[in-house]
Amino acid sequence: QVQLVESGGGWVQAGGSLRLSCAASGRTFSISAMGWFRQAPGKEREFVARINWSTGSPYYADSVKGRSTISRDNAKNTLYLQMNNLKPEDTAVYYCALRKVLTIQYDYWGQGTQVTVSS
Repeated sequence: QVQLVESGGGWVQAGGSLRLSCAASGRTFSISAMGWFRQAPGKEREFVARINWSTGSPYYADSVKGRSTISRDNAKNTLYLQMNNLKPEDTAVYYCALRKVLTIQYDYWGQGTQVTVSS
């Protein structure tokens, strides 16, 4: 099994920044990708960003492109999301997820960390 623990959420004013972290532990081998998702109240969970674990190649949702940077530390099995110029519409619970090789879905999820952006 894999355990994912997010941290770094909080309250910030619009225009501010936050850095989310996600520490992976357990059977952290054969990772294909890790990603960030978010879910706002009353809305479905949506994709934010993902990163290829071996190459570091990132991919972003249009809603955060240009304002966020996803990165990883392979040695620490830790995923990051630097979010800048935050907007009230970024308010959500942010989840990290892990996908293993030879799978197409994210099988492992963290418990989430709340991000609240006030106007």
